[in-house]
Amino acid sequence: MRPTLRFFAYLCVCLLIAGLLTPLLVAPGWIAVEPHRLMGRLAQLLILIGLWPFLAWQGLAQRAALGYEIGRSALGYALVGGWILGVLMLGALFLVLLILGIRVPDPESGEGLAILGLGLKALGAGLMIALLEESFFRGALYTAIRQEEGVGAAVIWSSGLYAAVHFLKPSALPDAVAFDTSRALWMIAYVFIDLWQWKNLDSGIALFLAGLLLAWIRERAGHLGWCIGIHAGWVFVIQLGRGLTDGNPEATWGWLVGSYDGVIGWLAALWIGGLSLLAWFLGHPGIAKS
Repeated sequence: MRPTLRFFAYLCVCLLIAGLLTPLLVAPGWIAVEPHRLMGRLAQLLILIGLWPFLAWQGLAQRAALGYEIGRSALGYALVGGWILGVLMLGALFLVLLILGIRVPDPESGEGLAILGLGLKALGAGLMIALLEESFFRGALYTAIRQEEGVGAAVIWSSGLYAAVHFLKPSALPDAVAFDTSRALWMIAYVFIDLWQWKNLDSGIALFLAGLLLAWIRERAGHLGWCIGIHAGWVFVIQLGRGLTDGNPEATWGWLVGSYDGVIGWLAALWIGGLSLLAWFLGHPGIAKS
């Protein structure tokens, strides 16, 4: 658990620094961004800026440790194959959400070029998010835990932190509350309180199971190619689907999706959990450790 705590501490330090910087940037009135959004973006920027020095300090700033010890052609094959698998996985889930009326087509989503633009944006966002998150969680973090505590611990703890981080986001203050340093610190403290709220349970379990599946693929493949591709496919479907549909608050089966993004929840947990068990017992012929 020690590597997990070190990585978690790194994320917390970045969030704390972002919280202290945000009031200084908001005070002059030059930045027209809500404080909680600015704080979140600053934290992400600080994580990116400090990541390589942090990894070097941990002895993880090498291609092999990050999961990129693979040829370009093999990596490209894994990325494309993984993306197709990811789209099929979440595409099937999204189709069920439409059939059950949990999500309904958005009449204002546009057509033609508007949908194409939305698709390209979702594709780019998926690749960027997958590259960053997989390099961090199934790359550096997974390697660090595996080296010190073994495969089982690496699979569990990397998945747990992966799920938790999705809920470590500052929330907006009430309209009547002025924003200052004390309120910024309160927002940071509430981030960790909000993590444990019951409303996050369904989405948290789904994300944890998704992490388990990706960690198993990372172990079996020996590199991140498949993980990045699958993750990018997931994000592509979620972002494109949310852009083309709306959540239906009157849906009978609406409880099957969580409040996190209106897509992942108990149904996603059941689907991804089932896929994880299938992958564990049967394996995948296209994912062989090189």
